[in-house]
Order: sequence, then C-alpha cells, then structure tokens
Amino acid sequence: MKFKNIFKSKNTMNAENQDKEQEIDDATLEANANGEQLIVEELSVEEQLTQDLAAEKDKFIRLFAEFENYKRRTAKERIDLFKTANQEVLLALLPVLDDFDRAMIEISKSGDESLLKGVELIHEKLKTTLASKGLEGVEVKAGDSFDADFAEAITQIPAPSNDLKGKIVDVVEKGYKLGDKIIRFPKVVIGQ
Repeated sequence: MKFKNIFKSKNTMNAENQDKEQEIDDATLEANANGEQLIVEELSVEEQLTQDLAAEKDKFIRLFAEFENYKRRTAKERIDLFKTANQEVLLALLPVLDDFDRAMIEISKSGDESLLKGVELIHEKLKTTLASKGLEGVEVKAGDSFDADFAEAITQIPAPSNDLKGKIVDVVEKGYKLGDKIIRFPKVVIGQ
C-alpha cells in the first residue's frame, strides 16, 4: 500500500511537470508563430532588486541633470533680464539726450559762456547717469565702412570722393547699446 501511494504521488508530480512543460512549449510555439521569441528566465530576488535599483539610479541621474540644465538656463535668463530691464526707460530718454546734444550745438553758437557751462553740466550729468545704467554709444563716424549689423542706412548719396564709396558719409542720428544689445541703431548716410 505504501508502495502504491509513493508511485501515485510520483506519477502525479510527473503529470504536473509535464503539464507545465507543455504550457511552456505551447507558449513558445505561439511566440514563434508571431515572430517573437519567448525566453523563460527566472531572476532571483537579489537580481531583480539590483535591476530595479539600477533603473531608479538611472532615472534619478537623468532627472538631476535635467534639473541642473533648468537651473542654468533660468539663471542665464535672469541675468539677461536684469541687463535689459531698463531698456524701455532708456529708450524713452534717448530723444531727450538727442535734444540736449542739439541744444549744446546751438548754445555754443550763441556765445553765452555761463549758459553753455550750465547746460554742459546738466548734459554731462544725464550722460553719466545713463552710462551708469549700462547705456553706451555705438561708435560710427564719417569715413567708416558701412556695416548693416551696426548701423541703419537711411539714404544713399553720390560719394563726394572715390574713397567714400560704400562708406559712411554722415551720421544723422546717434546709436546706443545696452550691454551687448543695440537698442537703437545709428542712422547714417552712405556714399555710392
């Protein structure tokens, strides 16, 4: 009797193993029919945890790098914003500065030294204040070669001499820049 029970239990275990193997073979056949290959691999708990840890580390490193790039980009944008924050106010003051320049020329023609000295002081104070806020003049003068990146040609006239062809003949309006950015291009006349 004992012999029969052992024999029966061995047969039962063999039948179960055969059923499992048949299921795996059926799955392999189905996968091969679909053009896929099924690899049955059992991972130990340690291997699974190691793989999960590696995946999480990779995700963390990528997220950290993305955050560092974000911080760097926003810091650069903030610095650029601070550099050009005064741009609208300075643009509004440029016509006043132009009027001061014209007034200086006319007052110097009048010959009144005390009036000229007083207006010069106010003019210099305004220029110094604007320069402290980052405003600089764009240096172009008659005789310089014309560069469309730094000046705006408003007209062309016949060149008074051959050496002024394609060059600046006259500066009609001064140009200004704020930091590295030109906020108003100088208006020039070029010779042809």
